[in-house]
Amino acid sequence: MAEWAWEYTGYHPPQERLRESLCTLGNGYFATRGAAPESAADDVHYPGTYAAGCYNRLTSIVGDRSIENEDMVNLPNWLPLRFHVRTEDGSEPWFSPDGDELLEYRQGLDLRGGTLIRHIRYEEPDGRRLRVEQTRLVHMGDPHLAALRTEFTPEGWTGEIVVESALDGEVTNGGVHRYRDLNGSHLKRLHTGALEPDTVWLTCRTNSSEIGIGMAARTTVTGPDPTAARLHITPARAAHLLTVPISPQDPVTVDKVVALHTSHDPAISDPLQAALDNLADAPGFAGLLESHALAWEQLWRRAELDVPGEAGLILRLHLFHVLQTLSPHTAELDVGVPARGLHGEAYRGHVFWDELFVLPYLNLHFPEVSRALLNYRHRRLPQACRTAGEEGRAGARYPWQSGSDGREETQQLHLNPRSGRWLPDHSRLQYHVGSAVAYNVWQYCQAAGDTEYLQTKGAEMLLQIARFWADCAVLDPAHDRYCIRGVVGPDEYHDAYPDAPGPGLDDNAYTNVTAAWVLARALDVIRDLPEPRRQELFGHVGLTDGDLEHWEDISRRLRVPFHRGVISQFDGFGDLAELDWGGYRERYGDIRRLDRILEAEGDTVNRYQASKQADVLMLGYLFSPSELAGLFHRLGYRLDAETWHRTVDYYLHRTCHGSTLSGLVHGWLLSRERRAEAWSFVREALEGDVADLQGGTTGEGIHLGAMAGTLDLVQRGLTGLETRQDALLLDPVPLPELSHYGLSVRYRNHWGVTLRLSPGELRIGVPPSAEPPITVVLADTTFLVAPGETRRLTLPHG
Repeated sequence: MAEWAWEYTGYHPPQERLRESLCTLGNGYFATRGAAPESAADDVHYPGTYAAGCYNRLTSIVGDRSIENEDMVNLPNWLPLRFHVRTEDGSEPWFSPDGDELLEYRQGLDLRGGTLIRHIRYEEPDGRRLRVEQTRLVHMGDPHLAALRTEFTPEGWTGEIVVESALDGEVTNGGVHRYRDLNGSHLKRLHTGALEPDTVWLTCRTNSSEIGIGMAARTTVTGPDPTAARLHITPARAAHLLTVPISPQDPVTVDKVVALHTSHDPAISDPLQAALDNLADAPGFAGLLESHALAWEQLWRRAELDVPGEAGLILRLHLFHVLQTLSPHTAELDVGVPARGLHGEAYRGHVFWDELFVLPYLNLHFPEVSRALLNYRHRRLPQACRTAGEEGRAGARYPWQSGSDGREETQQLHLNPRSGRWLPDHSRLQYHVGSAVAYNVWQYCQAAGDTEYLQTKGAEMLLQIARFWADCAVLDPAHDRYCIRGVVGPDEYHDAYPDAPGPGLDDNAYTNVTAAWVLARALDVIRDLPEPRRQELFGHVGLTDGDLEHWEDISRRLRVPFHRGVISQFDGFGDLAELDWGGYRERYGDIRRLDRILEAEGDTVNRYQASKQADVLMLGYLFSPSELAGLFHRLGYRLDAETWHRTVDYYLHRTCHGSTLSGLVHGWLLSRERRAEAWSFVREALEGDVADLQGGTTGEGIHLGAMAGTLDLVQRGLTGLETRQDALLLDPVPLPELSHYGLSVRYRNHWGVTLRLSPGELRIGVPPSAEPPITVVLADTTFLVAPGETRRLTLPHG
């Protein structure tokens, strides 16, 4: 069906990297880019396979400096399957879409079934034509299996084809051009071998983290028996070479089934033996396809999202990639939310704050996955406390970029491709990532009703993050308020004041307001703790009643700067120069990467009122209008609707949207602020990756936060859904371009609560169960929806 098919027609080399990212297949344990099986890494193609949480650390020399980076490792390539038609003169080049005469070329995702399908017709130099159909899967049922079926059909001729099926360990991390001068060789101790008659294997280790990798592949032929079969084994590559008779009456099918294990897996002693055992037990391609489709059917049932039209197809693609990166299998792993999915090597596979945009969606469908992702942060809480201590702070300072062990992985230098210069990177000063962790803890516990988690691991994280913010806050007598100095907000383009000797900004509004929120929520948790747990936690964290009094004071007196009747992004933002927006757009066209443009000119964004992405406006993304007004009231400020509208308008005209998250946040806000303007931003959020609006970045990996955020835009943004006060709060907004849609959510113990919206009407249904009714609040009216009941509600005039 068209609404479940994401298709590309024709072969276009400049688009291959983009297509490879968007055609990635995965299962939450590992993923493989949608590269052609016959391709090798070059300027057009980039095969890549990545296992969640598989990192390795290397040192590189940049100029006269030694730079250490930790990367998500590109694992040995299981895809290689190349072929050619045998010729009498022996000129037998392998097929390549870059070299042979293509008659037809189509590829695409079957989203419902979770497969990548490829159709090729091409003509040999001697005029013979061959049709090739390929179906690929990365198994959603057994997370260690993948498979590739290739069907060859000659058109009007009889002869032989030669097929090579291989495992290739001669890979490096080279998928991001600006990283290529850095060390990308992560694998060592490569060994290969074969088990007759149809299996080859490969084993290796990462050279620093010492993660063992075992891979095995079984290649079988259906059709005429091969006339020749031989092995080609080198230390880093193991291949089967098969010569097979072929005719229109006897087409040939080659099936390749692969097993992958690493030493991170539980309940194994040797990853290679585990891969061989798993492969031996694996059924053939048909059996794998059937069980894989069943696993996907179950996922789609839990993640139901029904939006008509083109927007619905893009949302379904986004959901597909979210589930491939963070599936129920992820609940068994010690991993975070990789900002670029398991789809490429951009950001080195690191974990940023993107869970802030991902977990709100997962909370209402796969809360067990959300809990596992929070556990990734909890396991690294001791490291966050060490980091804070090393900086002379109490509590926990989570890193802006996290990898295997939770230390700060943010690079110290970054390359501006426009100028060719390596520049200092101060984004590690985005301490607000700690507030994102705390926010996710609170949101998960509210949605899942997981009091046990909130009072144990959640409380430990909340309290340590609160301790950090309390220690950062300094009382400024000039304002009689607490200030937080030397930070960077979500707008990464501003990392210092003009001509300042060092980096950092004072009183970033987003940072201060979210810090106040963390302190207030930490106090709420402490008040609700059973006394034995309270005493235990106080002893473990080292808190006193005096600390709580201090937190209360800070949470009410953190400074939020204003200028000209709007919230200042940071203290002094309104004093910066105005940018000639029209002039820069006329000269450069796309100015999303304004930082690179200005630096190449010898200038800096730090001089201008020009934001990369939503910064102050992120507050309206995280908090409903009433909640945000309440936060400002607690801080002693009045935030009325007029002030907020002015603030939105002010930054709307001073943002270049250099992040895929920016359109999402602006679309979310404007759907409630000015609906006529919302759709252009919503559409940009939807198309950010599929149209590669950032100019080549999607080919390095999809933007997982933006994809999940668009799902949550429908789930919570347009419905106004909140999980607070032990109720579902709803406040739908009529967005004409998305006026009909339906979805289901898991709210606490109710699986499959349905919401169906159409103009002027909302239907909410609760599945039959033994659980109590759900409390729903709509337009200040509270009512109950009993199990098995569907309520049809007329929406307030919008």
